[in-house]
Amino acid sequence: MARKLQSIAIVGRPNVGKSAIFNRLTRSKTAIVHDQPGVTRDRIVGRCTEGKIPFEIIDTGGIGSSPDPDFAEQTHDAAEVAMRDASLILFVVDAKQGMTPVDADLALQLRKNRRKVVLIVNKVDHERMENMTADFSKLGFPDSLTLSAAHGRGFNDLLQRIDTELKAKGAIEDSEDEEDPASPPRITIIGRPNVGKSSLINAILNDERTIVSDIAGTTRDAVDVRYTHQGREFILCDTAGIRHRSRHDTSVEVFSVMRSEKSIERAELCILVVDSTMGVTSQDKKIASLIEKAGKACMVVMNKWDLVKAHRDSKDQREKLVEEAQRRLFFLDYAPVVVLSAKEREALPQLFRQIIKVEAEGRRRIGTGVLNRLLTAAMQHQPPPIVGTRRFKLLYATQPEMNRPFQPARVVLFVNDRKLLPDTYRTYLEGVIRRHCPYSGIPVHFELRGREVD
Repeated sequence: MARKLQSIAIVGRPNVGKSAIFNRLTRSKTAIVHDQPGVTRDRIVGRCTEGKIPFEIIDTGGIGSSPDPDFAEQTHDAAEVAMRDASLILFVVDAKQGMTPVDADLALQLRKNRRKVVLIVNKVDHERMENMTADFSKLGFPDSLTLSAAHGRGFNDLLQRIDTELKAKGAIEDSEDEEDPASPPRITIIGRPNVGKSSLINAILNDERTIVSDIAGTTRDAVDVRYTHQGREFILCDTAGIRHRSRHDTSVEVFSVMRSEKSIERAELCILVVDSTMGVTSQDKKIASLIEKAGKACMVVMNKWDLVKAHRDSKDQREKLVEEAQRRLFFLDYAPVVVLSAKEREALPQLFRQIIKVEAEGRRRIGTGVLNRLLTAAMQHQPPPIVGTRRFKLLYATQPEMNRPFQPARVVLFVNDRKLLPDTYRTYLEGVIRRHCPYSGIPVHFELRGREVD
């Protein structure tokens, strides 16, 4: 098993550059960086391997003021949890704005926290600005560093300081000889705004891990959370709600949606969350098409079941919800549908039973002999169409072993000419395979290899 990493929390008032520091340390663009205060609301977790000792880094929402009064209290609470769990706190202030009363109040709170704190004076873009940092000594933290997240200045000193602090806490340096175990599968929760994505993750975790609100667009970053279910570890990724491009209110929301779409590409299993009270909308279908186009394993969750069953016969309505979702999402007909209520935590065991089932389906493999007989019989029963003067011919078929859960079912076809297989006939062959092996939740990918000489 991999050793547990020490965690470091980045805290500070809004718009001092916490997310930019997080992105530098993790060598990623996970956190959205924008000059609008209050962009980061959830706490975002990443891994830094730039120094001698790897560690977990937590980016928190800006605390100490209220740029966004709708979320100020929840953002503050999320930062409090991050500080409580952290081995080290990086307290970030803004050299250009100077010390503010909010910085002083936050410094007082951090001293009460009794965690080791390193003061980070950010936005010191060049040496001439060093004299602008003297006022911050009044905050009472003897350990301080100056850096520029925008330009990468001072990060070597920061990493050395972190290594020193973590070594003092008993952390050991990374070893090239240590073998990392296979990473947990990534499950991405995706959907329109306000369908209950964050509520679903909180219900799974039984924890207010992500901020939940009835205001559309609450989650702006894609937030990764590790979760263990019956000894099986997963990474749950909460994402920003995807609205139609023409309805994006701000550039921050545009970046959030781009991040959600990127999360689909990184996912191994996508869970499309739909509002049961509204049914599958045109925007739900567009999001589903992104999943289908990316070739990802998929499930559909019809959330807010508690609001539906209160007014209608539950058994009949549950079946109707599933049938209607399958009809509207016909191009994702392999995706199982689960009806639940995240708010009431109803049917959550069914959700994970289905996840485990989809994972097992992804590991299934049709033997080479059976596969060849199956496809040969199908082609004899319904021959492929003639394209020009030639017809598609199957020479041999095989199915490679899967090395990751939730991978598409790859079927390698050795054929006379790849260009002779129409999409309609490809769909027919997929149907033949699924009747033999359903691959519930798993896409089937054909990989065609043609002969150089026909």
